[in-house]
Amino acid sequence: LPLLFLFALSRVLRRHPPLYSSAAYDWDKGQAQDTPPRQWDVIERLTDEFYAGAGARQQVDRTLFVVGDKKQSIYSFQGADPEELDRKGATFEQKIGEAGQFFQRRSLAYSFRSAPAILTAVDGVFDPDIRSGFANDGGHKAFKERLPGRVDLWPLIEKAEADDEGDWTDPVDRRSARHHTVQLAEKIAAQIKELTTGEHYLPDERDGQTVRRRVQPGDFLILVQRRSALFSELIRACKAAELPIAGADRLKVGAELAERDLAAILSFLATPDDDLSLATALKSPLFGWSEQELFTLAHYRREDHLWQALRTKTEAHPATLAMLRDLRGQVDYLRPYDLIERILTRHDGRRRLLARLGPEAEDGINAMISQALAYERGAVPSLTGFLQWMQTDDLEIKRQIDSASNQIRVMTVHGAKGLEAPIVILPDTGRRDVTIKDEIITLEGTPVWKAAAEETPAPMRDRLDEMKEAALQERLRLFYVAMTRAEKWLIVAAAGELSKDESSWYQITGAAMARLGAAPLGEDGTLRYQQGDWDALDVVGTREETVVMPVLDPVFTRSAPSPKAEAKTLSPSDLGGAKALPGEAGLDMESALSYGTLVHELLEHLPLMAPAARASFLDRLTRHHAPAILAQAAAEAPAVLDPPAPPPPSPSTPPPP
Repeated sequence: LPLLFLFALSRVLRRHPPLYSSAAYDWDKGQAQDTPPRQWDVIERLTDEFYAGAGARQQVDRTLFVVGDKKQSIYSFQGADPEELDRKGATFEQKIGEAGQFFQRRSLAYSFRSAPAILTAVDGVFDPDIRSGFANDGGHKAFKERLPGRVDLWPLIEKAEADDEGDWTDPVDRRSARHHTVQLAEKIAAQIKELTTGEHYLPDERDGQTVRRRVQPGDFLILVQRRSALFSELIRACKAAELPIAGADRLKVGAELAERDLAAILSFLATPDDDLSLATALKSPLFGWSEQELFTLAHYRREDHLWQALRTKTEAHPATLAMLRDLRGQVDYLRPYDLIERILTRHDGRRRLLARLGPEAEDGINAMISQALAYERGAVPSLTGFLQWMQTDDLEIKRQIDSASNQIRVMTVHGAKGLEAPIVILPDTGRRDVTIKDEIITLEGTPVWKAAAEETPAPMRDRLDEMKEAALQERLRLFYVAMTRAEKWLIVAAAGELSKDESSWYQITGAAMARLGAAPLGEDGTLRYQQGDWDALDVVGTREETVVMPVLDPVFTRSAPSPKAEAKTLSPSDLGGAKALPGEAGLDMESALSYGTLVHELLEHLPLMAPAARASFLDRLTRHHAPAILAQAAAEAPAVLDPPAPPPPSPSTPPPP
C-alpha cells in the first residue's frame, strides 16, 4: 500500500478504536520481512482487540499468522526494516501472553527448491562465523536430498582499457568489442548456445524418479543487481546468437532508440515547423539520411524552416517526400496507434529499425504500440495529446515474463523475488561500492543536511557508517535471494574490477568455493563444486509441447474475388446508329449535333436575360458559330420560348360584344 495511505490509516485507527473493534477474526501476513513500519502499525491496530478488553473473547478463536524470512529482506527503499519483524514479534508475544493465549515461533529449515550442492554453497557463503552480521541460523536442509547439483565460478574477465578515440561520427556511448561487459555477455550467450544445441543434460524429476533431460532455453534465468550496461548487452548478445529470449522485464517508454525515432517523426507531423524533430527523423533508420545530406539541406536553404526547404526537393528525395506527404495527409484522420502502425507497416518502418538497431529494438517498438492503445482507451485520441502524455508521464512497463514459454529470462534480483529456474547465472558480481546518496539523514530522530566529507562531524560520520553497514547487509541479503533462485545449477561470473575489501559477490563466492574444495574444470580457470553424478542418470526425452494450430476459416486462405464492374448507365447518345436525321438543310450528323447543342444553349440562357442583354449574349456566340447558323438558331429558339400569337378571327365569326 502507498506509504501516505498507510500513515493516514494508522492515524485514523489510533484515534478511533471503534472502527476496528470487530475488524476480523483471522489475520495472515506473508513476506513480513518486507513490511514497512507504517503497515506494521496498521496490522497492530487491527489486531489490538484480539487480546484486550471485550475483543479477547474466549469463545472465539482469533488468530494472527505471520510468515517472514529476514534473510530475504531486500526492499529498504520501500521502507522495509528486517529488524522490525523481531520487534513486532516481541510485541505480539507480550500481548498474547498477557491475554493468556498461546504464542509460538516456528522455523522451517527445509528448502523445497534447491539441490543440496546449491544449499551447501549458500551456507558456505553466509557462514555465521565469517558473516557475523548475517542471520543464517542452523543452515539449510534440502528436501530433494538426492538431486544432483552444481555451482560454477567462472574466471574473472579483466577490465578492458579505454579505446583510442575513434571517428567523430561514432556514438559516444558505444562500447567496443573488447569491452569487458561485451565479452562477458557474449561468453554467456555462447555458453547457453552450446548447452541448448549440443548433447547436454540436466537432472529432472519424472514420476518420483530422478532422470536427466536435454537443456532447454527456458531453463536459464540471468539475474543482475541493476539494469546497467550489462543488462542490455546480455539481451543484445542473446538475440545476436539467435537464442529465444524474453527480453527486458521492465521497459522505460521513451528511452529506447526506436521509440525516440518514432516520437521524432510524430512530433514533426504534429508541428511541421519543428526543425529538430524533422532532422532527427531524417537521420533515423526510417529515412536513412547521411550527415552530408542533412547538412546540405539545412545549410543552403533560403526558407525559414526545414520542411519548407525539403518539400521543394522532390527530384532529389522522392522517397522521403512521398512518405512524409502521405503521413501528413493522414495525420488529421488517424489515431496515434493507426499512424504508428502506418509508419511501421505501410512504410516498412519496422524492418528498417530492426535492420539498423538490431532485434533488441523490437521490445521498445511493441511497447510504444501498446502504450498508444492504452492512451486511446483512457482519453480522446489525438496526436498532440499522445505526445504530451508520453513526455509528462515517466512510464515504465513491467512485462509479465512467462517461465513456461521456453525463453531465456533476464531480470534484476528484485524482480526475480519468488521465482526459480533450473539454471541461474549471476554475471553482475563485481565491484559495487556502497555510497549514501541521501542529502538528508536522521540523527536521533532529527533530520539534518548531510555535510561535505571534510566537514562531517563525528555523530554524523557514525550515522553514515551505520547506514553503509545496513546497505552492505542488505546487499548480502540480495545475494542470498539471487543464489537461492537456482534449483540445480548456479553459475557465478564477473567482469571488470573487484572490491578492494573483498566484499564483492564474486570474491565472497570464490572464498566459499575454496573452503568447500571446489575443483578446477578445464584449462580456463573455472571452479566447480558438485554433488551427485549427472552422467549416471537415465536419459529421457524432452517433453514436447503440442501446439494446436487454430483452424482458419477458408475466407482467410483464399484470394479475394475481383470486384464486379458496376452496370453502365445507358444513354441515348451511346446507342448505335445515326444521332441526327438529315433535314431540309442537308446537314451532316456532326453539324446537326452542333446545331442542336446551340439551340439547347439558347433555350437555357435566353429566358433569364432581358431583351437588351440577349443581343450581347448572341454577339459573344459568334466567336464559335457561323453567323448563318447562329441566326437560324436565334430565330428557332424564341419560337419555343415565346407563347404563340393568337390566330386571326374568322370572317364568319361575329365580333365579341
